[in-house]
Amino acid sequence: MPDRVYLDWNATTPLRPEAREAMAAAWDLPGNPSSVHEEGRSARRLVEDARAAVAGAVGALPRNVVFTSGGTEANALALAPGLRRGTGAPVQRLVVSAIEHASVLAGGRFAAGAIGKVGVSGSGLVRPDRLREVLVDGPPALVSVMLANNETGAIQPIAEIAEIVHAAGSVLHVDAIQAFGKIPVNINSLGADLVTVSAHKIGGPKGVGAVVWAGSVQGLEPLLRGGGQERGHRAGTEDVAGIAGFGAAVKAAMGALEEDAIRLECLRHRLEGGLLQTQGVLIFAQDAPRLPNTTLFTVPGLRAETAVIGFDLAGIAVSSGSACSSGKVQASHVLEAMGLGRELAQGAVRLSLGWSSCEADIDRCLEAWRRLAGTLTNRSDETLLERF
Repeated sequence: MPDRVYLDWNATTPLRPEAREAMAAAWDLPGNPSSVHEEGRSARRLVEDARAAVAGAVGALPRNVVFTSGGTEANALALAPGLRRGTGAPVQRLVVSAIEHASVLAGGRFAAGAIGKVGVSGSGLVRPDRLREVLVDGPPALVSVMLANNETGAIQPIAEIAEIVHAAGSVLHVDAIQAFGKIPVNINSLGADLVTVSAHKIGGPKGVGAVVWAGSVQGLEPLLRGGGQERGHRAGTEDVAGIAGFGAAVKAAMGALEEDAIRLECLRHRLEGGLLQTQGVLIFAQDAPRLPNTTLFTVPGLRAETAVIGFDLAGIAVSSGSACSSGKVQASHVLEAMGLGRELAQGAVRLSLGWSSCEADIDRCLEAWRRLAGTLTNRSDETLLERF
C-alpha cells in the first residue's frame, strides 16, 4: 500500500529485516530441535541463541526463559497459583491493576473469586498506598502490573511496587510486552519475579512470546503438557523460525534502544505540539513518565471510530485507544479506571511510532488531523468523513 503512513506500532510492528533474514534461514533447516542428529542440533542452536538474546536483554539467565505462542499465552503461563519466592509460601490469590491488558485481567489460572484489583491515579499510575492496603491482610498474592500501558504509554513505578509486594511475602509479575524494546527492561533492576515479552511488538514475527523469571521463583507449572520441550515448562515442538526471528529482532532493538528512544521522543513532541494547536485537545497521561513513542489523545465530542476511519481514508493508520479483538470500538477501561468520563473514554485515539517513523510521517498525520478537526462542529459521521 504505497503512500500510507503507519502510526500503530503499539498494536504491532513491521517485521525487521534482521528478523526476516533469520526466519528465512530457519525455514531451510529440516530438523526438529529435539532431535539429536546434526539437523536437529542446528535447529536447537537457533532456539538457544534466541533464548540467550532474550535473557541478556532483560538481565536473566537463559535457562529461565520459556518461549510461548505470544504475549497472551505468556501471561496465562505466568499467572498461576502456587508460585513462590525461594522458601516463601505459595501464592493463593491474584492482584492486578485496573489498567492491565485483557490477557491479565482474565486472571490466568486463578479462580474468579481469587482475583482483586488495584486502582490507579488520574495519570494512570498504580497507587502504591492502595496496593499496600490490599496486600496487608490475606494470604500471599501474585501481583501483576504492566511496566508501560499499551494505550497511554504511562510507565509504572515498578521498583517501588516490587518493594511493597516483597515486603508482603508476595510475588510480582510484570507484563513488559509494550515496554520491551522501547525502554530498558531489566528484571533485577525492576525487582520483578516474572516478566513477559512478545516478539511482534519489537519487529519480530507475530505468534511468539516468552516468560522470563528470576532465579528465586519456583512453582511455575506448565499450561501445555506432553513432551519435555522448553525444559518441561511448555510442551510442543518449538516454532524455530519464529523464535529465530524473535532473537534477531531483540538484538536489533537492543542495539538501537537509546538512539531510537531519543529520536522517537523528539518526534512525539513534534506530533503533540501540532495536536495541541487544536482547541480542546486532551493528551492523556501527559504528566506521567511515558513511553517515548506513544500519544493517546481526544477532543471532547470526538468519536474514536470516526477519527480512525477518517485517518485511514487519508492514508494514516492509527488506532482507537480501546480497539478490541473484533475491531469494534468500546470505551477504554484504562481511561475509565483513570476516572475520566465515558464520553472521553470512547473518543480516545492512539498514535504510536516506531524505528522507521520520520518527520514526514508526523507532518502527514497533522495535516490529516487538521482536516478532520475542522469538521468537529458538525457531529454526524457522514459530515466528518465526506471531507476525505
